[in-house]
Amino acid sequence: MLAANKLDFPMSRPVALDNVAHADLRVALRHGAAYGEAVNRALVFPTEFGEAQRDFPILFQRDPAEGLQAVALLGLDRDENLFLDGERWTSRHIPLILQRGPFLIGLNADGGAPVIQIDLDDPRVDAADGEPLFLPQGGQSRMLDHLGRVLGAIHVGMADAAPMYAAFDALGLIQPVALELMLDEERRYVISDHEVLSAEKLAELGPDALDQLNRAGHLGAAFLLAASLGNISSLIERKNALGGA
Repeated sequence: MLAANKLDFPMSRPVALDNVAHADLRVALRHGAAYGEAVNRALVFPTEFGEAQRDFPILFQRDPAEGLQAVALLGLDRDENLFLDGERWTSRHIPLILQRGPFLIGLNADGGAPVIQIDLDDPRVDAADGEPLFLPQGGQSRMLDHLGRVLGAIHVGMADAAPMYAAFDALGLIQPVALELMLDEERRYVISDHEVLSAEKLAELGPDALDQLNRAGHLGAAFLLAASLGNISSLIERKNALGGA
């Protein structure tokens, strides 16, 4: 049985990033278990499905508070990320939620435009080998520009997710599943309490339903989600090679 890690990544002391107050702040965008990346699944968003489906099986889970959430399956045991080798990811794509490091998007107190926040308690913040966030003249560094794009993709993906998943659900595309993964003749894992976008149900859709999804901009994502399940076999290979003992 899959003992799943929690999906959220709480931050302990987030503050709005400011080019005056944080002019000299440096951040080291390291990866590894020490930074919460030894997890067997991670949230993924529609804005990254194209990249994520090349590496990971993408499943769904129904959260009582959040509703349907798409998750990339990274491992089979608790605290196991088969794509993390020390401080290096071996996949082509890193889920955006883990790419963001100690940054997140917050709202202004007056309800205005979203702002970038940083968790000042994260050990990567103010690290000696970190890179500056701001240029001497006050502009953003290339690293902060990149993080802005990552956070922007998360922000847009969060907005896109609910209507997209609701459309899939309404058409019966998201189906409960119990995946049985056989590592060898004796070792197996059963992944339950998850759902998948069914390739069979997608193939059965009539022209009106397909047109409905296409007009809403959801059809391409549906095919990507269905195709991602082909990565289960490569996940088993990784488990046998790296963590099957």
